[in-house]
Amino acid sequence: MKKRHEQKLTLLSLFLAVAFNVPFLLTYNHTGTIGGIPTPYFVIYTIWLLSVGISYRILAKHYE
Repeated sequence: MKKRHEQKLTLLSLFLAVAFNVPFLLTYNHTGTIGGIPTPYFVIYTIWLLSVGISYRILAKHYE
């Protein structure tokens, strides 16, 4: 794997460590819904789906 791809994945991992940190997630801990989904669940799954998509793009470029 190229150093550039490793750096991008490391940066993504650091971002996810901050994004899934309890104090950060508690900022979304209120009663409310987005499209019928409770806000904390919506935020967690949105961050997770974005990280999967970003990882896929990085790794797809690696295997070209």
